[in-house]
Amino acid sequence: MSQPRQPLKPKAAPIFKGLATPATLNPIPSSSPAFATPVHPIRPFNPTAAPAKGNNILPVTLPPANLRPLAFRTFTKKYSLTLTTSALQVLATFIGKHCGTGWKEEGLAEKVLEEVAKSWKSRNGGVIVEGESNDMKDILKNLEGSMVGGKLVASRELSHQNSLSLGSSQNGEVSHTRLGLRPNVLGREDSQSSFGMSTLDVDDDEEDAEIKDPRRWLKVIDAFEQPRLVYNVGKKHFDKESTKPSLFPLPSHKTQVFRNRYNLIHQRLLRNESFQASSIETAKVPPLRRSSSTVATQQQSYKLTPIANLLGRNGSNHMVLGLLTISPTGTLALNDLTGSIALDLTHTKPIPEDGAWFAPGMIVLVDGTYEEDDNNTSAALGGNGGVGGTVGGKFIGFFIGGPPCERRSVTLGLTSQNGEGDTTAGGGFGWVDFLGVGSERAVGSKMRKLEQRLIRKPMDENDLGGRGRMVVLGEVNLDLPHTFQALRKIFGLYAAEPEDDTPMTFVLMGNFVQHAIIARGGSGGSVEYKECFDSLAVLLAEYPTLLQCATFIFVPGDNDAWASSFSAGAATPLPRKGVPEMFTTRIKRTVAAANAEAEKEKKTKADGEVIWASNPSRLSIFGPTHEIILFRDDMSGRLRRTAVKFSSKPVEDDEMGMSPPPTAAPEPEPEPAEMDLNAESHMPNPAPEALSSDIHAARKLVKTILDQGYLSPFNMAIRPVLWDYASALQVYPLPTAMVLCDAEVPAFCVTYEGCCVMNPGTVVAPGRRGVARWVEYDIRGKGGRIREGFF
Repeated sequence: MSQPRQPLKPKAAPIFKGLATPATLNPIPSSSPAFATPVHPIRPFNPTAAPAKGNNILPVTLPPANLRPLAFRTFTKKYSLTLTTSALQVLATFIGKHCGTGWKEEGLAEKVLEEVAKSWKSRNGGVIVEGESNDMKDILKNLEGSMVGGKLVASRELSHQNSLSLGSSQNGEVSHTRLGLRPNVLGREDSQSSFGMSTLDVDDDEEDAEIKDPRRWLKVIDAFEQPRLVYNVGKKHFDKESTKPSLFPLPSHKTQVFRNRYNLIHQRLLRNESFQASSIETAKVPPLRRSSSTVATQQQSYKLTPIANLLGRNGSNHMVLGLLTISPTGTLALNDLTGSIALDLTHTKPIPEDGAWFAPGMIVLVDGTYEEDDNNTSAALGGNGGVGGTVGGKFIGFFIGGPPCERRSVTLGLTSQNGEGDTTAGGGFGWVDFLGVGSERAVGSKMRKLEQRLIRKPMDENDLGGRGRMVVLGEVNLDLPHTFQALRKIFGLYAAEPEDDTPMTFVLMGNFVQHAIIARGGSGGSVEYKECFDSLAVLLAEYPTLLQCATFIFVPGDNDAWASSFSAGAATPLPRKGVPEMFTTRIKRTVAAANAEAEKEKKTKADGEVIWASNPSRLSIFGPTHEIILFRDDMSGRLRRTAVKFSSKPVEDDEMGMSPPPTAAPEPEPEPAEMDLNAESHMPNPAPEALSSDIHAARKLVKTILDQGYLSPFNMAIRPVLWDYASALQVYPLPTAMVLCDAEVPAFCVTYEGCCVMNPGTVVAPGRRGVARWVEYDIRGKGGRIREGFF
């Protein structure tokens, strides 16, 4: 009797059997058995596979002195970084543990140091590399998970290769990328790849339609998202603020706002040639000579004296840098980080005369004499009138001026004054990423080449200018019928142009209502406010081409929601958020419908967008190449109300025996070239006297703001500031352009120290019937002009 058959287990073909030993990498198959054709298929490289056992290394104790020469070549010579002793010790311990005995012979340490330096630069850690910092710990932690057998397989840091998830085999023969791109396209290991190049998506070989649109490199930086940088006096560099910002910070943060402002201006002054002492000439200081745009001296240098050092120096002449304030007794005082002193401006002469505003809350330079108080028995520190105490006596000022402005090219270390040259080997803050879009030293030259390729310069005055234009409209009151007529005129002019010549962006600045209707109470104000934007959406729907090809940016004013609900149109704390989303849904749907219509008809993707920015906000075009500040504030009226009034007959310089403080006068620009106050206006030119008065007021306002390097140089009781976000108000480095929308002064375009400052005024020209006015800024030429049209 035959036994029942046992069911046979299914046998797998030999080709599917597991291998006892891993196959050799990338074997070459053969067609002949004589050459031992492998019986298993060639398996593709899997970057997630477990490492081979042979990759284990033997940790060693690496003395920091042995690693110092290699670290010096990598960090100092190649990346201009300085390693502290603690950082060198941390790196030596890390390399000895993970690279073992092959750290030098196999070049493992050099690759690790290279990646650490790149990662440190991408994090903007500063010039000095510290081993105890959190950034260094995070970098080494990321590298530890990316190392196999002492070799760096894949880095998680921000580099041009790794941002596309590119991994490589241990022997470098097989490359794998999640995006399916060729490794020779991505295999660039330059120093620029670690500074946000991947976030800019730059590739010289791409020629698709998307890269030809310059709006791809347009980015709006919200004031609440801008990197919070603080100048470190000890390191002489900028550090990122590590604490989390709050709307209700500690009282000490208010003092820190003044410290940051003072330190920033103080280091800027010390970089000025007028404050750099010469070791050759020690003779008597000759008088100051001024040129059109720079400060020219004959072997002259100034020296700043701290207020605390005035004690015991009765009758001596000094130059003091401090904050102009009002003391509790109602008199003027001057504060710095060392103390406070009463200020006498009875015989003071402003420099330049009637060329700038001086109000409490501004940091000023005062040249004068210290006079002790005879009634003060003990002239010593210890009072509570200033940061470090009140100094007895008073400081009699003979000259007062603002701190000289510094060009953007000097701050960033550029060789040319127009900001289009290459960076120098040292000096400046070219490695600092002020806006989070990449530093000048990392991506500046790359972005300028892209700009030259994508944006052309206008050939003549009749040239439309192409895509490289920005249209700015100020005081767009949507509750006035004349505003919609002016908007139809402006949008109609640009909609009639060819689609390829449509401006890159349209900036509409508040106030979007004439009065703070939100503060009326109840729901009527908010409903009426939303209806204004709904009416604007209906108007924008008439110009689908503009919605598809341009970016619309809205910057609120003091009458806009929600801040005006409790301020009733008064000065609100700066910075302030954009218009709430609940009022803007109709406009967003209109833009989305225009994009969908373009995709349906033209079979191409349209990426028109609308952005509701904060006030102030920054506009970055081509990374750090173009920085444009968008700010809405009626600043001129506040300056007239709070400014210090000087005597009409100041004492002459010779009678005082003093030399005035250094200052930079506004550039004497030709009126047709720098200020096109009547471009496309069919009205007769105004009288020369009125034109001169408007230009003088504009230059006075521009010089005050840019010299202060701060958008709100007032007492915080006059113009409140959110303390933890005060860094968003800093105007340093000097931007390439600035939109300062002030509805109380006539429109202007003024260039000062290479910065084009524009005021579009009101979109409906005041005092002129049926005239629309706006500003058109040429991005490539870095110049603005005022345009007008009838409606």
